[in-house]
Amino acid sequence: QLQFVESGGGLVQPGGSLRLSCTTSGFTLGYRSIGWFRQAPGQEREGVSCIAGGGPNTVYIAYIDAVKGRFTTSRDGAKNTMYLQMNNLKPEDTAIYYCAAAEGYTCNFNPQSYGFWGQGTQVTVSS
Repeated sequence: QLQFVESGGGLVQPGGSLRLSCTTSGFTLGYRSIGWFRQAPGQEREGVSCIAGGGPNTVYIAYIDAVKGRFTTSRDGAKNTMYLQMNNLKPEDTAIYYCAAAEGYTCNFNPQSYGFWGQGTQVTVSS
């Protein structure tokens, strides 16, 4: 059974930073596509970043344009943990952030491709 434990959300001022963590169990990180998604009130869930599967040495990572240059996603296979480092946060980044794993190994931003989800962690960017 796949399980996820998220942490790291909170309240931060514009321009600040947060790091989200997602510790997984029940599968080997690296052999499934994994991703970070977010959902703001009244909006659909959107992909933020993803790392392709295909083995622990796979380095393909993708970001949506809105976060490029500000967010960095990574994984630590030894800890079975994925991370989302968020810098220069903006009020429009405010949302519940979810980690997710897909059945396959293709990196994409379609939520329907991801069958396994964390519980979500709130990120609020406000002065």
